[in-house]
Amino acid sequence: MSEPQSAPDAGPSDRPRRLKPAQLLFEPPEAVADPEHFFDLESIEDPRELLARSTELALAFRAAADRATEFQAVAAAQLADPRRFDRLPTAVIAERAEWSEDYAKKMVEFGRDLLRGGGTEE
Repeated sequence: MSEPQSAPDAGPSDRPRRLKPAQLLFEPPEAVADPEHFFDLESIEDPRELLARSTELALAFRAAADRATEFQAVAAAQLADPRRFDRLPTAVIAERAEWSEDYAKKMVEFGRDLLRGGGTEE
């Protein structure tokens, strides 16, 4: 069983990133409004339990980020597909995703590999 592939390294970017975190749909809106609240971790007093729960969350977020990146790569590959009449140049894909053009090229290739079935294997 092999580990899931991560996306290619982004490398340095000339422009600042304006990333807004995605809303976490499973956390109540009133909890999100409280800056001290984070998945109820602040209420866990036992350090063993806190370590276990925070580790679970960290692993879940990493897995979610990897999966979302795979979807980005597939979308980039589809948008760059030369068979599409509305194909987008890599520079446009890079701009839309706020990537460097080099990173966009790597993501298109990664997406093509995923679409061929050569991405993650379990």
